[in-house]
Amino acid sequence: MRRLEAAAAAIDEANAADPNRITVRGTTEPLALAHGRLAAEWIDRLVPDADDTLKLAARAHHLRRWELPRADYPDGRGGYLRWRRDQKQRHAADVEALLVAAGYDADDVSRVQALIRREGPESQPVEDAACLVFLETQLSSTAERLDHEHMLDVIRKTAEKMSPQALAQVSEIPLTPAEHALLAEALTSPRGSAPT
Repeated sequence: MRRLEAAAAAIDEANAADPNRITVRGTTEPLALAHGRLAAEWIDRLVPDADDTLKLAARAHHLRRWELPRADYPDGRGGYLRWRRDQKQRHAADVEALLVAAGYDADDVSRVQALIRREGPESQPVEDAACLVFLETQLSSTAERLDHEHMLDVIRKTAEKMSPQALAQVSEIPLTPAEHALLAEALTSPRGSAPT
């Protein structure tokens, strides 16, 4: 088995232990597993010649995410940002053993870790993939929890993190007509910090 296949299988095996389940494209599976696989698919579409490190960073971007619950952090944006930062650090640390076991050297491991932590402009495809996965898998459930204007703000803030190439892919996400309408409203209605 090639290194990439071995590492991807190890990441998937780790993420398969997620007790949280989600149904995406007609299949129900562990949440972190679905997120990793979908992010890897988006990388293949966004960067067809992506190297192993980019593919593995996308696949591991939510590695064992359930082990550090959002509920362990304070409510509000500050708590959310701390949780997200700590998650990136954990994912990057946890992926090292899996990559070394698959035969990757220290330089490759360091690059994957930097990409997972979203360090530098070369990590933009990982951010793009994560945002596209969020829109596909969590748009509906997030909209159920938030009022309409707050949800539009969440979508706009997500879009602000995305490259123009990724934003061009939003219409390709398999969503309901109502979800596509919500995205269109958020991305075309005026607001001070909305992308243009």
